[in-house]
Amino acid sequence: MGTNRRYSDAIDRQQHDRVNDMIMRDSTPSSLTDPELELDRFPLTRTPVPERVRVWIRYRDAAIRIDAELIAWTPRACAVRWKTSTGEQHRAWVWASAVEKLG
Repeated sequence: MGTNRRYSDAIDRQQHDRVNDMIMRDSTPSSLTDPELELDRFPLTRTPVPERVRVWIRYRDAAIRIDAELIAWTPRACAVRWKTSTGEQHRAWVWASAVEKLG
Protein backbone atom coordinates (compact mmCIF):
# COMPACT_ATOMS: atom_id res chain seq x y z
CA MET A 1 0.00 0.00 0.00
CA GLY A 2 1.25 3.48 -0.79
CA THR A 3 1.66 6.48 1.46
CA ASN A 4 -0.05 9.82 1.17
CA ARG A 5 2.90 12.02 0.21
CA ARG A 6 0.80 15.13 -0.13
CA TYR A 7 -0.25 15.17 3.53
CA SER A 8 2.56 13.15 5.12
CA ASP A 9 4.09 16.17 6.91
CA ALA A 10 0.74 17.14 8.42
CA ILE A 11 0.07 13.55 9.50
CA ASP A 12 3.54 13.27 11.03
CA ARG A 13 2.99 16.53 12.93
CA GLN A 14 -0.38 15.34 14.26
CA GLN A 15 1.16 12.08 15.45
CA HIS A 16 4.04 13.97 17.08
CA ASP A 17 1.57 16.31 18.84
CA ARG A 18 -0.48 13.36 20.13
CA VAL A 19 2.60 11.70 21.60
CA ASN A 20 3.65 14.98 23.25
CA ASP A 21 0.12 15.42 24.64
CA MET A 22 0.22 11.95 26.18
CA ILE A 23 3.61 12.64 27.79
CA MET A 24 2.46 16.01 29.20
CA ARG A 25 -0.84 14.61 30.46
CA ASP A 26 0.72 11.81 32.48
CA SER A 27 3.45 13.70 34.35
CA THR A 28 4.82 17.07 35.37
CA PRO A 29 7.84 18.73 33.76
CA SER A 30 11.23 18.54 35.41
CA SER A 31 12.71 21.86 36.40
CA LEU A 32 16.16 22.98 37.48
CA THR A 33 16.69 23.06 41.22
CA ASP A 34 17.56 26.14 43.30
CA PRO A 35 21.22 25.06 43.65
CA GLU A 36 21.42 24.67 39.84
CA LEU A 37 19.87 28.11 39.24
CA GLU A 38 22.28 29.92 41.57
CA LEU A 39 19.98 32.94 41.77
CA ASP A 40 22.15 34.33 44.56
CA ARG A 41 25.08 34.41 42.13
CA PHE A 42 23.53 35.30 38.75
CA PRO A 43 21.23 38.25 37.94
CA LEU A 44 17.61 37.40 37.10
CA THR A 45 15.90 39.17 34.20
CA ARG A 46 12.11 39.13 33.81
CA THR A 47 10.36 40.33 30.69
CA PRO A 48 6.94 42.04 30.60
CA VAL A 49 6.41 40.67 27.09
CA PRO A 50 7.19 36.92 26.80
CA GLU A 51 9.25 35.81 23.81
CA ARG A 52 8.28 32.85 21.63
CA VAL A 53 10.79 30.02 21.90
CA ARG A 54 11.22 26.37 21.04
CA VAL A 55 12.53 24.44 24.03
CA TRP A 56 13.52 20.97 25.16
CA ILE A 57 11.48 19.99 28.21
CA ARG A 58 12.13 16.86 30.24
CA TYR A 59 9.23 14.92 31.64
CA ARG A 60 9.57 11.78 33.74
CA ASP A 61 9.94 9.34 30.86
CA ALA A 62 10.87 11.50 27.91
CA ALA A 63 12.29 14.76 26.63
CA ILE A 64 10.12 16.63 24.15
CA ARG A 65 10.64 19.73 22.06
CA ILE A 66 7.78 22.20 22.18
CA ASP A 67 6.89 25.83 21.53
CA ALA A 68 6.73 27.93 24.69
CA GLU A 69 7.14 31.43 26.07
CA LEU A 70 10.34 32.71 27.64
CA ILE A 71 9.38 34.67 30.77
CA ALA A 72 12.66 35.05 32.71
CA TRP A 73 16.33 34.13 32.46
CA THR A 74 19.78 34.21 33.95
CA PRO A 75 23.02 33.89 31.97
CA ARG A 76 22.74 30.09 32.33
CA ALA A 77 19.04 29.22 32.65
CA CYS A 78 15.61 30.16 31.29
CA ALA A 79 12.13 30.10 32.78
CA VAL A 80 9.51 29.03 30.24
CA ARG A 81 5.77 28.42 30.26
CA TRP A 82 3.42 26.69 27.85
CA LYS A 83 -0.10 25.32 27.67
CA THR A 84 -0.98 21.71 27.04
CA SER A 85 -3.70 20.74 24.58
CA THR A 86 -6.14 20.60 27.53
CA GLY A 87 -5.33 24.21 28.48
CA GLU A 88 -3.26 23.34 31.55
CA GLN A 89 -0.34 25.72 32.03
CA HIS A 90 3.07 24.21 32.72
CA ARG A 91 6.26 26.03 33.77
CA ALA A 92 9.87 24.99 34.16
CA TRP A 93 13.41 26.28 34.46
CA VAL A 94 15.73 24.77 31.83
CA TRP A 95 19.35 25.29 30.82
CA ALA A 96 19.75 28.20 28.39
CA SER A 97 21.23 25.87 25.77
CA ALA A 98 17.88 24.03 25.59
CA VAL A 99 16.10 27.18 24.31
CA GLU A 100 15.91 28.52 20.76
CA LYS A 101 14.26 31.89 20.05
CA LEU A 102 11.64 31.87 17.28
CA GLY A 103 11.94 35.37 15.89
